[in-house]
This record gives sequence, structure tokens and C-alpha cells, in this order.
Amino acid sequence: MAEGTLTIIPTPIGNLKDITLRALEELKEADLILAEDTRTSGVLLKHYDIHTPMESHHKFNEYKQAEGMAQRIAGGLRVALISDAGTPLVSDPGSYLVKACIGQNIKISCLPGPTALVPALVMSGLSTERFAFEGFLPVKKGRKSMLEVLASEPRTLIFYESPFRVVRTLHDLGEYFGKTRQAATVRELSKIYETVQRGTLEELAAYYESTPPKGEFVLLVEGTQHMAEIHKKELKKQQTE
Repeated sequence: MAEGTLTIIPTPIGNLKDITLRALEELKEADLILAEDTRTSGVLLKHYDIHTPMESHHKFNEYKQAEGMAQRIAGGLRVALISDAGTPLVSDPGSYLVKACIGQNIKISCLPGPTALVPALVMSGLSTERFAFEGFLPVKKGRKSMLEVLASEPRTLIFYESPFRVVRTLHDLGEYFGKTRQAATVRELSKIYETVQRGTLEELAAYYESTPPKGEFVLLVEGTQHMAEIHKKELKKQQTE
């Protein structure tokens, strides 16, 4: 009996050319593709002439499906897991299935590939030495307490955000982190309208109040340690002048 496997495959976050040759090969050779949204993934598969069967695996059904799917994989099924864009499990479904497969000693592999947080960080102009990815902030419950904790985080902070909440989130970050904290927004990565805005949290909030945000956003904020180092250098410079 053939060995069942779970292969986690990153897919393009915008530009369909941002997929590896290995990813295309794995998608073609799999027995089944688990997709967050089969309609969205269908566009990618059609573009590359891939006809592997698909089933939906999203945040509303992954908990119920995980154990049963792991059993199917243990029985010899070769499954490829993809999300709508980027790397599965990173602010996307898949963690329940991975844990279920680990519990049954199923071979799991993950291909390197697209993810929004790394290129956004590199283009932001903020420190890349140490950073913390926080994904999406809670919309209601737990939002305030999380912001209070993150306000003292020394590493560069990275968030994902919906265009409908960008302005609110920038104001909230300014309230808890300080309006003068340096930040950047990166929208529509790898697409035609890819845009990077840099400035203080206050400046970015004002910009998007007059320029309605569109597309998918990555928000980046400098850490407290980086700010302290800057202020220390400025103070030392003033003392020597």
C-alpha cells in the first residue's frame, strides 16, 4: 500500500507567476487538493492546467474534517493542502489537520513559497533584525488587552488587516503605542497596485482617512526597543553639540 502524505503548498498572494515549479508538480501528482475556497483555487489550477480533484477545507469545517481526513491519508491518500493565497496555517486554515496527521504519524512536508509578511517587512524600512508576526488583531473581545501587551514589545510588529478596519486599527495602535511610533502599510503585494506608505501611526491614519483603503493590507510598527535606541542617539547627539 502506498504511503499517504500531507504536503502543505503555498500559493501566490497575487501574481500567479509567484508559484514554484515544485509546487506545480506536487499539485499535479497529488490524489486530492484541499482548498480553502475551491472557486478561488480553481482559477490557479485552470491557469496551470491542473486537474487534480479538490475538496473544501476552510475555517468552518476544518475541525470536523481533520480526523476523518487524517484517516484517509493514513490509508494511502496523497493530499495537498492550499489556502486562497500564501502559506496555509499562517492566518489560514490547516492547523487541525496537521495536528491530526501528527497524531497518526503521517508524513508531513511544507514547500517554501509566498507569504505576505516577509516582503512587507523587507520593504517597510523598519528593523528586520527581530520581528513578531501577530496576524489579525481581535475585532472585539481581547483587542484592548492584546494592544496593552504589545505596546511594550521591542520587536518590529507585523499585522494583517482588512481594508475595512485599517483606519480603526491605525488609530488604536496610535492610542496604545503612541501616535509618533514609526510604521508602514503595504497593500496589494505582488499586484499591479502594490503600494507602500511609511510614516508615524498618526500620519498613516490621516492618510487613509482621506484616501479610502482598498485591497489586502500588512501593517508594520516599530518596536519600543528600536525607538529607545533612536531617542538615546538623538540625546547623545544633542549633548555633544
